Amino acid sequence: MSNTINEYDVIIVGAGPAGLTAGLYASRAKLKTLIIENKYPGGQIIITEFIENYPGFAEPVSGYEFIQKLLEHSKKFGTEIVTDEILNIIAGNYNQPHKIITKNTEYVAKTLILCSGASPRILNIQGESEFTGKGVSYCATCDGAFFKNKIVAVIGGGDTALEESLFLTKFVSKIFLIHRRDKFRAMKVIVERVMSNDKIEIVYNSRVFSINGDKKVESVSVENINGSDKKNLMVDGVFVFAGYVPNVSVIPENIKKSEGGYIITDEKFETSIPGIFAAGDVIKKYLRQVVTACSDGASAAYAAMRYIENY
Repeated sequence: MSNTINEYDVIIVGAGPAGLTAGLYASRAKLKTLIIENKYPGGQIIITEFIENYPGFAEPVSGYEFIQKLLEHSKKFGTEIVTDEILNIIAGNYNQPHKIITKNTEYVAKTLILCSGASPRILNIQGESEFTGKGVSYCATCDGAFFKNKIVAVIGGGDTALEESLFLTKFVSKIFLIHRRDKFRAMKVIVERVMSNDKIEIVYNSRVFSINGDKKVESVSVENINGSDKKNLMVDGVFVFAGYVPNVSVIPENIKKSEGGYIITDEKFETSIPGIFAAGDVIKKYLRQVVTACSDGASAAYAAMRYIENY
């Protein structure tokens, strides 16, 4: 490998909790470490109002504050962070470094840690794309204040949908929480909070098949899952929380992935390509939480360190 300023021991793709923790562990181990982030540090957590289940934080901490502390901690040990768009990742091997081509330059590294996260799932229903930014949103923390004293619909039934519904009650006058099933899969404590909130009306066994309006959202068309009952609900906005899809558009195609597109790793968080590791929401895993993302990142960095020792 040539000795250039763009040569690293570890390059981490993504600056969410997994990526920043991986950076912290790698740079603390005296590895020359770079994190490439195409937007801003934090990932999904940056738009999370409060985190109340991270060990050691007895009082809720905002997602922004949490990320700032993690960012400072990672930088303390020498982690470099750049904002750039990755165009291509070319996998190497023991004799050839991995290469990352960005919009502005090229980098090479002995190891890569992919922490590119996941993005909200698009429903692809009528009116969704037309009204995105005009009443359709995928982030209550970002857009909730725009709907003060208004009526909105929330689509989804998992933890995120219920947590975001509770957040929205600070602003809106009413929420139609539309769920395809007859019960929620979210954690019991969150379900209890939703059930006891007078601003939330739950619409079970239903799906939204159309978002309607002229220049902005005015209603949603909802039908019972068996198609026997259809109705229009007058709303000023729609918040979609229907799960996530992994961000793998620039991930090498020959890295093994699950049916859902998530990267498959072994117990060392190594992918099917030696020297390329992955962590956080982009991998196939049982639980996707901040604490598990940080754990993944630490483990992947440690494995990368061991890999480099034999490089």
